[in-house]
Amino acid sequence: MSDQIPQQPATPEEPAAPLAPEVQPAAPAAPAAAPVNPASQQRQRASQMLQALRQELQKAVVGQREVIDDVLTALIAGGHVLVEGVPGLGKTLLVRALAKCFGGEFSRIQFTPDLMPSDVTGHAVYDLQTEQFKLRKGPAFTNLLLADEINRAPAKTQAALLEVMQERQITLEGRAMPVPQPFLVLATQNPIEQEGTYPLPEAELDRFMLKLRMDYPQADEELSLVRQVTRSAKADMLEVAPLRTLLQAKDVLALQKIASDLSIDDQVLDYAVRLARATRAWPGLAMGAGPRASIALVRGGRARALLRGGDFVLPDDIKSCALAVLRHRVRLAPELDIEGLSVDQVLQQLLDQVPAPRL
Repeated sequence: MSDQIPQQPATPEEPAAPLAPEVQPAAPAAPAAAPVNPASQQRQRASQMLQALRQELQKAVVGQREVIDDVLTALIAGGHVLVEGVPGLGKTLLVRALAKCFGGEFSRIQFTPDLMPSDVTGHAVYDLQTEQFKLRKGPAFTNLLLADEINRAPAKTQAALLEVMQERQITLEGRAMPVPQPFLVLATQNPIEQEGTYPLPEAELDRFMLKLRMDYPQADEELSLVRQVTRSAKADMLEVAPLRTLLQAKDVLALQKIASDLSIDDQVLDYAVRLARATRAWPGLAMGAGPRASIALVRGGRARALLRGGDFVLPDDIKSCALAVLRHRVRLAPELDIEGLSVDQVLQQLLDQVPAPRL
C-alpha cells in the first residue's frame, strides 16, 4: 500500500485569475537578502590578498611566521622596520622575498664605514656638455629600500635617512623632491658584533615603526630549511626567483587606505595611549616611549585587524604588536641591565599588568 497521499483535484469553483490585491492572502515573505556592504567586501578581498602574500613569503623564509606577520603589518601601516638578528637567519632574504612579491621599485644599500650621505640620497653632478649641474638621484628614491647592516655606517650617513623616513621627501641642492609612494625602509643590523659598528641615534630609532627580533628556527623548521637549501642551485641560500609578484604599488596604497578606515573604539584608542604612557613611569625603565609610540600602536592595530580579516580593531590587535613598537623606544634602567633582565621581559610585565578594555 502506498504511503503517498493522493492529491485533491481542483474544483470548478476555484477561480483561475489571481485574487485582487485587497483580498489576496499574504504570502509568506521570502527572507530578505543581506545588504551587500562594499566596504566589508573590500576588506575581505584585502585580507585574502594578504593571506596569499603571507603564504608566498613563507615559501622563501622558513620558520619566521611572526616576523613575516610583523613585516606585513608595517607594509599595511606604512611604517619602517628595523630587523635585528644574528647572521644567517634570513633577514636580507626576507626583504628580497618581499621585493620579489612586490611589483614596485626596489633598492638595496650595503652600509659600510666609508658610505657617504650623498651615496644614499643623491648629489649634483656637473655636466660638461650643458655646463650645468644636474641632480643625480640616489637609491633612496624607490618604493622599497633595504638598508643592509645599517649600523656599520657612521651617524652622519645614517642621518641621511631621517628626512626621507619622516617626510617622504629628500632635499637636494635646496629642492625638496618627493620619493615614490608607497615608501618603506627595511633595515637590518647584527646585535652581537660591536667592532666596526655604530649605534643608531635615538631620533632615527624612533622613526622605525617596528623593531623585530629574528630568532633561531625550531628544530623541525631548521630541518625543512636545510633540506630546501641543499636542493637549491645556489650554495647556501634560498631562491626567491620562483616567487610570484602579487602586489603592485597601487595595491599597497589601497591596502593602507582600507586599514586606515577601519573603525576603532575609543576604549581601544585609550588602551594604546595608556600602554605608551605607562612606559614613562614604569619601574625598571629609565626612558619611556614618546607620542610616536601611541600613533604606531594604533596604526599597527589597524593593520593587524586587516591582516586577520576583522572589521574593527580589538585590544589584542594592539597588544600583539606592542613589543615590536615599544622595545626600541624605551631604555632599561642600569640596575636591571646588570641583573640580566631584557627590555622585552620588562615590557611583557607591563603588558600583563595594564588592563585591556573588554568590548
